[in-house]
Amino acid sequence: MELRDTDRALVQAATAVAKLRCRSQHHTVASAARTADGRVFTGVNVHHATGGSCAELVVIGTAATQGVTALETIVTVADRGREVVAPCDRCRQVLRDHFPELRVIVGPMDALRVVPLGELPAEIVSGSAD
Repeated sequence: MELRDTDRALVQAATAVAKLRCRSQHHTVASAARTADGRVFTGVNVHHATGGSCAELVVIGTAATQGVTALETIVTVADRGREVVAPCDRCRQVLRDHFPELRVIVGPMDALRVVPLGELPAEIVSGSAD
């Protein structure tokens, strides 16, 4: 699917958070998700020696604190906003369980596209960086 202006804005939101907040080994990936009514929620991953949380899961929790029960589109960026990555296997499962109709923005920065969560190509998933 082709990117809409709202999709491009979502990538910009995740990129801005990555550039601002992903400056240490504890926070390296940022996500942004949008609801059908246009609200945007962002989050960063949390690395720790005992484990951590992926940025996508942080976004889900952040949205939930505001009463959101449905997300429409999500994007995750790494490398301080220079690279879009796909959700890891664990996140894909959580996202699928909670938001089966979710759209995911993936691909190289110069050729981004939107795909349904259930249709993420294997070569994209293997490149995830959470």
